[in-house]
Amino acid sequence: MNYSMIRAASASLKLKVANPTYNKEEIKKAIDYCCKEEVRLLVTPELSVTGYTCADLFFTKALQKASKNALLEIAEYTRGKNIYVIVGAPYVSKNKLLNCAYTMFDGEIRLITPKNNIANYNEFYEKRWFDSGENAEDFSNEYDAEIGAMIEICDGVTVGIELCEDLWVPNPPSSQLSVDGANVIVNLSASDEYVSKAQYRRDLVSNQSARCICGYVYAGASVHESTTDLVFSGATIIAENGAVIAEGKRFSRENVITIADIDYEKLNTLRQKNMSFENGWGSCCESALLYNENNDLKYRFVDPYPFVPSDMEKRRERCEEIFAIQSSGLAKRLEHVGSKGCVIGISGGLDSTLALLVAVEAMKLIDKPVSDIIGVTMPGFGTTDRTYNNAIELMKSLGVTVREISIKDACIQHMKDIDHNPDVKDITYENTQARERTQILFDLANKYGCLLVGTGDLSELAMGWCTYNGDHMSMYGVNASVPKTLVRYLVEYVADISDEKTAQILRDVLNTPVSPELLPPDENGKIAQKTEDNIGPYELHDFFLYHFIRFGFDKAKLSALALKAFDGKYDKDTVDKWLEVFIKRFFMSQFKRSCIPDSPKVGSVSLSPRGDWRMPSDASVQDFI
Repeated sequence: MNYSMIRAASASLKLKVANPTYNKEEIKKAIDYCCKEEVRLLVTPELSVTGYTCADLFFTKALQKASKNALLEIAEYTRGKNIYVIVGAPYVSKNKLLNCAYTMFDGEIRLITPKNNIANYNEFYEKRWFDSGENAEDFSNEYDAEIGAMIEICDGVTVGIELCEDLWVPNPPSSQLSVDGANVIVNLSASDEYVSKAQYRRDLVSNQSARCICGYVYAGASVHESTTDLVFSGATIIAENGAVIAEGKRFSRENVITIADIDYEKLNTLRQKNMSFENGWGSCCESALLYNENNDLKYRFVDPYPFVPSDMEKRRERCEEIFAIQSSGLAKRLEHVGSKGCVIGISGGLDSTLALLVAVEAMKLIDKPVSDIIGVTMPGFGTTDRTYNNAIELMKSLGVTVREISIKDACIQHMKDIDHNPDVKDITYENTQARERTQILFDLANKYGCLLVGTGDLSELAMGWCTYNGDHMSMYGVNASVPKTLVRYLVEYVADISDEKTAQILRDVLNTPVSPELLPPDENGKIAQKTEDNIGPYELHDFFLYHFIRFGFDKAKLSALALKAFDGKYDKDTVDKWLEVFIKRFFMSQFKRSCIPDSPKVGSVSLSPRGDWRMPSDASVQDFI
């Protein structure tokens, strides 16, 4: 298994300008290194065989001959090595000189790609030597290679090729190549350096990989090019769907080979969902990469928290934006239904705390007093002093109207009515409390002309960790698109911008174990029913959820990625145990998701039955576990 990934390398190599005999040896060294690292696609810079800065020497027969000999030797060197190598060199076609990329595999030159957009401004004057290859599809070549810009290197991976300037023009060839089926774009480049250009180049690469939903391998000319007027840095960048997944050191005087595992299954799944790619069938050279070895994901960073940016500043910005989406959505709904205010059940836990904070912000947006929010705490059999006190103190600190309604007597009466022994603390015992709370909240909302705001989050919906027609139901759910691993950061974000008293309460809520508190506390009055002890770590389930919903990965790949992401924290048995729990619970809980209330989408993963996720409630799980 290779987990549907292709290992690609971007190489910026030591060279001598106008010395193909020397340069071919450096390219061969790079091939050897990449074969050792099980790389299957190696990309070198523009005109890597000759050097980009040869100037009028490109017209000389000696350089042209040396370049041709080097090309043939490099091609032969790939024989039996199971690696695609793409190098840059000039090609003479009758009275034209073309700047080309040569794709080699198993001893042959398989594809020749002429450069279309010839840079001829500021420091560039390529038209002095090179013609555009825009209409070169039919030119004959002595290598018996196809002329084009796409090659299918293995099942699932089609490479599209462009050269340097092609990326900088308003309509890059890679855009059409992607529509036509290329899911990995390579760019052989010779982009010189000046102040601020590096970041702009990086943005171009990452943005193009996002627009085209592709992998993008960029290889730039090194510092060993001529420095007569320009300096090159050897930029090596590999991006995937908008994210730079590997980047090499610039200005190195040694060979730089940057390697990454590109997840083509992920890209292909995203494209299947995007109608822009459904009708593209461009011409393509086919080949046969023998890609049958195991992939250890050595060159793949897997983020254990895909919903949460690791950078603190980006995380703060993300939380600020999500909080704004939640509160704006609720404000619109309050205005639309003419609601006098909100009713929210406050447990002292994370989810209800976030919903309350969102409601407070929403009321401010529509110029209504926060006292029109009715916060209701409903102590039950499992309520602890800690969560009860936090609920009361938070509502007081925020200035909302506080109501306390114990559900104990009502639940005992209900269990008596249905002939259930309260000493039997089973699912009936637990759900009786959840539904009693929801009934109270709905009736209070009706009584005071308010909107009942739901508190359940995305992770709970995925796992079905909610009581059907209990906490599962509301009039508008503000957290339904927020995963559990992100909820705490949203609460932390609000704590950071709150007054000292409110912040202190919020931080204690953050440190409270996650629990529905439906079972009695332990002998010390502490929370006995901890959610993660029952269904597993939310950080694992959120990880599974993200990769399953966004990319459709199967169990084997989800397991491999999780082991990589949580290396040293969870072993394979633990990951597989909770993965099976996740899959089974996800399938059996679809009926709960099929009828959830309206809620704002805040991220790329949502389980709304009206938008992002449609699934039969009785789908079989057999082939997924």
